[in-house]
Amino acid sequence: MDLSTRYLGLELKHPIVASASPLTADIDGICRLLDAGAAAVVMASVFEEQVAADSGVLEEGLATLRQASERGDVPIIASLNGETRAGWVSFAKQLEDAGASAIELDLYRVPDPNETGQVLERRYVDILRAVKAEVQIPVAVKLSPYFSSPGNMAKQLAAAGADGLVLFNRFYEGDIDLASMLVKPDFQLSTPYDIRLPLMWISLLSGKLATSLAATSGVWTYKEVVKYLMVGADAVMTTSALLKNGPQHIGTLVSGLRECMESRGFGSVSDFKGRFAAAHLADPSAF
Repeated sequence: MDLSTRYLGLELKHPIVASASPLTADIDGICRLLDAGAAAVVMASVFEEQVAADSGVLEEGLATLRQASERGDVPIIASLNGETRAGWVSFAKQLEDAGASAIELDLYRVPDPNETGQVLERRYVDILRAVKAEVQIPVAVKLSPYFSSPGNMAKQLAAAGADGLVLFNRFYEGDIDLASMLVKPDFQLSTPYDIRLPLMWISLLSGKLATSLAATSGVWTYKEVVKYLMVGADAVMTTSALLKNGPQHIGTLVSGLRECMESRGFGSVSDFKGRFAAAHLADPSAF
């Protein structure tokens, strides 16, 4: 039974990746995920505004990255959320030098109402190009679905050199606490229902872009893993299920994937990956 896959040019022993979360913020959490069998780990994001407020934040993150990468057997992917062009480029280079196997650019900002979508998209493409010109390791872009044409944005980023696209990001959003009369963050864990939007877009993009595709959002059981692979994902990322059930849940997902493949006579992930990509469907409009 061959569960291996290839993402960002990296060989993974299976498709299940621990995405950026509080579990990936320190070396203890990362080691727990690695010991539980994660095929790769995306570190908690480095935020430029946090570094500006406290320079020790970056040094701490780089030290954690060095320790994690020294294990050598599993790819450690750094995550970066910048503000300025100089910040994106400088931090990306430092992450590469600290041993990152790849970098995931967490491209998201709330645009000014006077800023057009075209200007925002151009800025994202320019950031990607600047980072790609600075580092030698693979660079992925983690996208939100909030574009007039997500597929065209994906196409622009692939043309600009993105080695991978991660679909889709989920965000912290504020709510009003009526007891305290304050605006407070109210982040909710995902549900399996959240796979629907990325499932559709990965199906539509699979085989049409010269870039890896990773799925994220809503991965709680092996069923979501299998569905994402069937539409063409090269890797499947999970956060909420690990926060709820602990790192050992990775083993549950891997076992479920293996049993599902055995029950259907699949000898490898490649036997069924992309089977439900839109290009292979008699009726793509089903999505």
